[in-house]
Amino acid sequence: MALCFFSASLSLPTRHPLISTPQNIPRKRNLPLICRSSSDSDEEDYLLDAPVSIGDGFSFSGGKYSDEPSPADQWFKQGKIVKAHLVGGTGEKAKDPIFGLAMAGSSQASTDLFRWFCVESGNPANQTVILIHGFPSQAYSYRKVLPILSKNNHVIAFDWLGFGFSDKPQPKYGFDYTLKEFVDSLDSLINELSKDKVTLVVQGYFSPVVVKYAQDHQEKLNNLILLNPPLTAKHANLPSTLAMVYRRPYLTSGSSGFALNAISRSMKKELKGYVEDMRKILGDETWKVRTCVCWGERDRWLSFEGVEDFCRESNHQLIKVPMAGHHVQEDCSEEIANIIARILSKPAPI
Repeated sequence: MALCFFSASLSLPTRHPLISTPQNIPRKRNLPLICRSSSDSDEEDYLLDAPVSIGDGFSFSGGKYSDEPSPADQWFKQGKIVKAHLVGGTGEKAKDPIFGLAMAGSSQASTDLFRWFCVESGNPANQTVILIHGFPSQAYSYRKVLPILSKNNHVIAFDWLGFGFSDKPQPKYGFDYTLKEFVDSLDSLINELSKDKVTLVVQGYFSPVVVKYAQDHQEKLNNLILLNPPLTAKHANLPSTLAMVYRRPYLTSGSSGFALNAISRSMKKELKGYVEDMRKILGDETWKVRTCVCWGERDRWLSFEGVEDFCRESNHQLIKVPMAGHHVQEDCSEEIANIIARILSKPAPI
């Protein structure tokens, strides 16, 4: 259990060289919401709404949410747009649900196939590894993993629909963000990205979606690597504070906001069934894909309780990453990249 409170400090405003500022007028600062574990340990404090100075200033809408220098443009230059998965609906332009006015271009779907932002690195002749981000996140979270893996592999990281630089249509205008739609769209995208067998690496709450896809496409996979996936019944409840951590960037983009809300609703409604299915799929004797679970032991969202038992009973490898939290690829990029590389260096079972 965590106790939350506001922590604030006031200081003098920044002065303009030609304007005199009264000394008793404080300037506004971010009021970060701090959660403290019931253990009362100072080391357990963490920010739910971290100021820009703590993060990288990169927005989930694919742009900056602060005036500070941002790596967004540089990251975009590294990528490309891949078109995959048929746009549903009538083709009508998305409208604001309150005023009925046409939404901006970022809320509109493509006319035929959805546009996915992908960053590709390495020799296409080598085995292909597809890095899949969790909820809510984006391909950018693998920015330090990708160059290490691409030394000996062909590596692709992509933004899910609704995230980063990929299409973010308003719900009911081509994509409703249900988990089944994510499964089907992933099938379309992977078919575009590689005609050969691939290794899938997926983090967090999109793991059940990827496992659902993999169930019917085992012949397409060399390996499945899960980073802090929701594996137990307790994990099936989406933490309400998880989206709070990432809500700030979404406030700058209507399209990203619609996507976040729609996916959150789908997760709350469908996640339990998908987690149950994932457990059954990975534990079934018909599952033939070599599977490894990598677990950041400092995960504040998902308890480690039950994870070890599940991996042992289902005969899947478990690798603990002591210094990483829920977003393993962010916290210990080099370590997880080397772990994945070692897995890939071993011949896949026939």
